[in-house]
Amino acid sequence: MTFALCFGNRGFMPGELILDARREMVQAVTKAGYDYIMMEERATRYGAVETRDEGRIYAKWLDEHSGEYNGVIFCMPIFVDENGAAEALRDADVPILMQAYPDEIGKLDFAHRRDAYCGKFSVTDVFTQYKIPFTVFKPHVVHPLNPTFIQNLSDFAAVCRVVNGMKRFTVGCIGARTTAFKTVRFDEVALQKYGITVESFDLSELVFKVQNLADTTPDITEKMSRLKNYTDCSTIPDQNLITLAKISLVIDEYIRDYHLDAITLRCWNDMETILRVCPCVLLSEFNDRGIVASCEIDLCSAITMRAMNLASQQPTTVLDWNNNYGEDENKVILFHCGPVAQTLMTGKGKVSEHKMFAKNDPGSGWGCNEGRIKAFPMTFSNCRTEDGKLIVYISEGEITDDPIEDSFFGCGGVAQIPDLQNKLIRLARGGFKHHTSVGYGKMKSVLNEAFTTYLGYDMVEID
Repeated sequence: MTFALCFGNRGFMPGELILDARREMVQAVTKAGYDYIMMEERATRYGAVETRDEGRIYAKWLDEHSGEYNGVIFCMPIFVDENGAAEALRDADVPILMQAYPDEIGKLDFAHRRDAYCGKFSVTDVFTQYKIPFTVFKPHVVHPLNPTFIQNLSDFAAVCRVVNGMKRFTVGCIGARTTAFKTVRFDEVALQKYGITVESFDLSELVFKVQNLADTTPDITEKMSRLKNYTDCSTIPDQNLITLAKISLVIDEYIRDYHLDAITLRCWNDMETILRVCPCVLLSEFNDRGIVASCEIDLCSAITMRAMNLASQQPTTVLDWNNNYGEDENKVILFHCGPVAQTLMTGKGKVSEHKMFAKNDPGSGWGCNEGRIKAFPMTFSNCRTEDGKLIVYISEGEITDDPIEDSFFGCGGVAQIPDLQNKLIRLARGGFKHHTSVGYGKMKSVLNEAFTTYLGYDMVEID
């Protein structure tokens, strides 16, 4: 993560303070573990921007370094000139963090007084007029070396990852929507408006590719070894494990050849009927190695999974709103058959035969990855398309360590969510599906900033 540093100036303010700001901002950014680029001090007065001409100098410098930075930090050591700032950053095309220095009691004489508290509004007002998106965090003014600003930098880095990773990406849709699940329908053209390209592949092509792969090749052997190391494959018949390895190889091929950033898969019941496997464990493994993968052709879940994956830099998953947890109205069992990444589980999973398919067609559902989800602070989110819009909700809760009986199949965990019953009503009224995407950590504010300020998603408030 690299930030471009930009500093504002104003002629009648004590511009000498900018030199301290340049040193302190570099110290703050590097201390937080990030890299930076910064225009040379001699390029303008103090290496800052005040006039439109100086703003153009900075804009030209920024353009020359295009692709080298993920976001811009606009530092206001004093009450700065908004004209130079707007000229400098109107074409930045990345998130912009507004930082303003605080004044110090005892240093309010004219030689030291900054007035950046007031000046910050001057810049944000003009940026709003120019339609230049920007990020502001609490507190309104903060010194770069204050620990609070270090947290601001961490949050801003997450915003940058989400925005830069979401404004243009490609999802592979492998198979058609299952007829019974109209809940996962989506508008492909609406998604394209937001930079989300959908590449569709007929499931028959995947089946054909799998059936035409030899059983014994180095790639198959390596993939089987990976699956055996990833989870407990001790009970799965060899031929079914070979088939799962082939499917994983074919999906790897799609990801490579079409530059897919995420996938969603038609996981039943064609694979079970034709190939005699259930691909849950493959989705789990994909998610664990950072390739967002959702099941049941729930492409909308893949979108919010990707956003949370970018924000947290941790695996994400898609789960059913599945069961009440006794009489506690703020707890719910979240479950799926096995796409949960091992990183989010209490331990290694175990590959089993999917009990739903085994009921009527024994031997057809090998690949369910059973286990339990570990306790962690979580964010949950999902989206839908309607009338050309992408509509999203975000909320937070906790995955607890409450037990679920051993006979409960698949991979599940108990979530505790404040005011859950009212939130469920809002989800139902909002037309959201029976799935929710779950990610590690509290990310609501970061995602809301990325989605609304920079990506143009419509938010539905459920809290």
